[in-house]
Amino acid sequence: MNKILCIGEALMDMICTDKGKTLAEGNNFLKKTGGAPTNVAAAIAALGGKVSLAAKVGNDPFGQQLIDEMNSFGVDTKLMLKDSNHFTTLAFVSLMEDGERDFVFSRGADGELSEADIEQINLDEIAIIHFGSATGFLPGPLQSAYKSLLKKALAKNIFISFDPNYRHLLFKKNTQTFIDQSWYFLNHCNFFKVSDEEAMLLTATDTLEAATNALLEKTTAVFTITLGKDGTLLGYNKATAVVESIPVKPVDTTGAGDAFVGAVLFQLSMISKDEIIGLSKLQWQHLIANANKAGARTCEYMGAMEAFKNLNNAIFI
Repeated sequence: MNKILCIGEALMDMICTDKGKTLAEGNNFLKKTGGAPTNVAAAIAALGGKVSLAAKVGNDPFGQQLIDEMNSFGVDTKLMLKDSNHFTTLAFVSLMEDGERDFVFSRGADGELSEADIEQINLDEIAIIHFGSATGFLPGPLQSAYKSLLKKALAKNIFISFDPNYRHLLFKKNTQTFIDQSWYFLNHCNFFKVSDEEAMLLTATDTLEAATNALLEKTTAVFTITLGKDGTLLGYNKATAVVESIPVKPVDTTGAGDAFVGAVLFQLSMISKDEIIGLSKLQWQHLIANANKAGARTCEYMGAMEAFKNLNNAIFI
C-alpha cells in the first residue's frame, strides 16, 4: 500500500445551532473539527489507507483537538505543526431560514504553513499528494507552500489529486484569482474532482454539458463532477460516463465530497502510478462507484468525523 499526503487547512467549524439566527443573534455553537484536506485524510485512514496530513494549527486546545482527532483515525500527524504565534483557524457559520449562510472566517495558523515547513517532507515516501483546500489560494505562506510542493511533486513524478473546494464567501470579492490558481493545478494534476457548480465557474459556462466539454478539451486528467443523488460524471480520455450512486436517507451532507475523494485515493494507493495510468474506463467506473458509496454513506450521519468513524472498505463489496 502506497502512502498519501494531504495538504491544506485544519480548522474548527463553529456551527450555530440556533436555527435561522444570525451569528450576532445566536448563542449556541457546536464545535466540529474540519477542513477539507483534514476530512480527506480522516476518510482515507478510516478506509485502511496510509496517509499523512501537512497542516498548521495553533498551539492551543483547538489545535490539540485536531491533532488528537487525526491520531484517533490513524493519520500520520508528524506534519501537523503547532504555531505559537497564531491561533487555530475558526470558521463560524449559521444557516438562515432562506438557506443562505451567515459566515465569518477567522483565519489563523492554517495559512502559516510555509515553504520552509514543507522542506521537511520526505517525498520519497509519498506516492500520491492531494491538494484540496480553497484556503490554499488565499494570500499568505500556505499559497506559496502549495505551489512549491506541487513543483516538487511533479519533479518526482508523484500522482497529483486536486479538489478546488470553492467557497464563495472566501472569494466573493476576487473570484478570478481563485479561478486562475485553480487552472494551474487543473493543468498539472492527474485526477481532479469538482462539483457541477465549480465546473461551470471554472469554465465560464452555464450548463453542465458545456462545462464538461470544456474540461475534456482543456485538461488531460481523469476527472469527476459530483452530481449529488444523481451520481458522478466521469471524464476519461475525452469521453464521459455517469456512475450511479446508492440511495440513502441523508441526515447531513457535510464531508460527503471529501469521503468520495478519500475513497478514490485509497483505492489508487493500492496500485502503482504506472498501473493507475493503465486503468481502463470500465475500471475507473468501478472505482468511482465505490467512492460514490463512501460519499453516500457519509450522508447518513451528523458530522463528517462521526460518519468517518463508521466508514470502512467493506462498503466496496
